[in-house]
Amino acid sequence: MKKYKRLLLMAGLVGLIIVLSGCGTGEVSAQSTGIWDRYIVYYFAEAIKALSFGNVGIGIILFTIIIRVILLPLMHFQTKSMRKTQELQPKLKAIQQEYSSKDPETQSKLREAQQRLYAENGVNPYAGCLPLLVQMPILMALWQSISRVPELSQGHFLWLNLGNSDPTFILPVLAAIFTFASTYLSSMSQVESNASLKVMNFAMPVMILVMGVNLASGLSLYWVVSNAFQVFQTLLINNPFKIKREREEEAQRIREKERALRKAQNPKKKRKK
Repeated sequence: MKKYKRLLLMAGLVGLIIVLSGCGTGEVSAQSTGIWDRYIVYYFAEAIKALSFGNVGIGIILFTIIIRVILLPLMHFQTKSMRKTQELQPKLKAIQQEYSSKDPETQSKLREAQQRLYAENGVNPYAGCLPLLVQMPILMALWQSISRVPELSQGHFLWLNLGNSDPTFILPVLAAIFTFASTYLSSMSQVESNASLKVMNFAMPVMILVMGVNLASGLSLYWVVSNAFQVFQTLLINNPFKIKREREEEAQRIREKERALRKAQNPKKKRKK
């Protein structure tokens, strides 16, 4: 995905945050009306309360883990799709060089060649955005639940009043650290350096930090648990250290094969002389 499309996606997500955060500010209860308040925010709050065992913070932690487990197949699909896309980067770069002219006809051929390459390798370049798009409404519903359901907004966990921001900034900082760790580990498996991804590696943690400082600490708690889970998941199913080692071993095998081929060809050349 080109850089401007990533920026467009981020702008869309920010717009989604603004729209959903404006869906209502009053209390949510069983008497609330509307699909968002009555059937999403309310039932999110009920699920958290059912998992709380007397402490809302525990409910948020368990709820987050359950959500992440439910999303695991989708995240695994994203991981496989991203890895396939990364492996195609050298071929994509070659296509871009072949159709480097900026005239409309050449650019049309470039898009067709890219689409053909994706289709031949079973890759959807936009599939990596799907988990993020799924998680955003979940995130907003959780935020609304914590902010608008009295049992949650008045809940306490450790030193936190879950309806207010963390006065110590500990959770926002942890959320930013785990966000950076998650995005950095994912970027390590890239075949080639990607400037827009490097920007995202730092932009996302900063965004999480700023929002964590200003929003309910219950949301920061969600981010800490969710992104810590993401780090563990990445190390488990898409370990960048393992991927880099496999690529290095494959590159070494190719070099050895080429060396052996050259050695096999040299005696034949000498005999011909």
